[in-house]
Amino acid sequence: MYNSSSKKPQKGAGKNKFYQRRKICRFCVDKDLDIDYKNPKALRLFITERGKIIPRRITGTCAKHQRELTVAIKQSRMIALLPFVGKPMY
Repeated sequence: MYNSSSKKPQKGAGKNKFYQRRKICRFCVDKDLDIDYKNPKALRLFITERGKIIPRRITGTCAKHQRELTVAIKQSRMIALLPFVGKPMY
């Protein structure tokens, strides 16, 4: 049976809140960095090993530069500098 004297702690009612430091856009900080579709080595940092584009909430880029990154990655894929999918797992 259920014992009424033992109470379980409620979810979300703790003092241990984790505050993560705000991420900054590396393109806004360093104006010399260019987003160019002809530079696949720089664009590879923003795609996963499966070939997906990493979202801005993870990379910390601002919305303006994330849009530019997305276009550059797609252009680089079209001329075969970057893969559409990652390496096969088999």
